[in-house]
Amino acid sequence: MPDVTAAPPPDFRRAVDSIGTLRPRPELIVSALDAPPRLAPWTWAFSVEVADSTLGREAADDGVDESDTSGRLILLHDPAGQDAWEGTFRLVCFVQARLEPEQLGDEMLPVVGWSWLTEALEDHHAEHVALGGTVTQTSSVRFGDIARTAGGARGGTVGPVREDDVELRASWTPVGTDLSRHAEAFCAFVASAAGLPPVGAVPLAHRTV
Repeated sequence: MPDVTAAPPPDFRRAVDSIGTLRPRPELIVSALDAPPRLAPWTWAFSVEVADSTLGREAADDGVDESDTSGRLILLHDPAGQDAWEGTFRLVCFVQARLEPEQLGDEMLPVVGWSWLTEALEDHHAEHVALGGTVTQTSSVRFGDIARTAGGARGGTVGPVREDDVELRASWTPVGTDLSRHAEAFCAFVASAAGLPPVGAVPLAHRTV
């Protein structure tokens, strides 16, 4: 554990400052997070959520704002380095997205989900090594008050509410201390998981002649 009274290493400060230059697309909500302190001597993290209104959904009536697509990116730094990292920095991410009915049971879903990340890193020229991760499809059924909250209902009887999600966990070692491209790639990754169109594209429903 680092000495909390000591100043962060210069490389770590430069890395965090470079992430701070991120200018996400307007549909994304970016917030700083408290990073898990025991993963490395120095840690930092932020979260990304897609506003429900962006995808044509209203917020829950009870005021609970739970985005269908969200993710978090954690920066780890160990000045001594770690063999598994192949460097002194490591980026760890988790993204969860709600599945559409037509996606359920799709055997290609893990491959497609993984491509959201790899293509985002490639498109943003985020150089890296030692990339690895998993893609998992999960199903849950909510009952009672939890189902009522999930459905946005205020009262009455609510039947079971089923939710199917895809969860993507990955980590990689960035090359260099300028992590701005990695932060941009992560935001693009979340946008792809949410099904947002490319930046600048106009949905067909909104096109005018």
